[in-house]
Amino acid sequence: MSKPALKKELSKLTKEQLVDHILDLYDKNNSVKEFYNFYLNPKDEQELAKKYKKIIRKEFNVENPIKSTEKFSVAKRAISDFKNLQPSPESLADVMLYLPESACELTALYGDFSEQFYNSAYNNYRAALGFLAKHGLLDNFKVRAEQCVNWASNCGYGFADDIADAFYEYY
Repeated sequence: MSKPALKKELSKLTKEQLVDHILDLYDKNNSVKEFYNFYLNPKDEQELAKKYKKIIRKEFNVENPIKSTEKFSVAKRAISDFKNLQPSPESLADVMLYLPESACELTALYGDFSEQFYNSAYNNYRAALGFLAKHGLLDNFKVRAEQCVNWASNCGYGFADDIADAFYEYY
């Protein structure tokens, strides 16, 4: 159903019916519940960011790499879900940069990974730096972005050069 069609159908409902419909969605859909909880209480933005960073950390578990799954799709989904809540650019940047940070730290501590792993980490690093630049946040995250360069410095498949090139492109 298109937005105009949905809007047409919703405009036929009374205010009370719309409220009931939203409450029904709230009860049945966790993402709707999370959206309204955040929308009505945005003071918990940092706690919410921690929740999504924890999901990312689970995928790139530096503390216990045997338990890590290195699924970029799960980590990217966490970023996408957080983004859908419409947090501040600073909080979104924090979560976005956390993915390549975790991947770079994991590979620095536990050795080489696949070329695909490095490509995904690099692409997410570039995306985070691009977001930082777009929102004027590069200075706020320089130390963390540079730490990725340090962690990647001994990695293979040209990963170290790619990460460094991306860093110096923005800084």
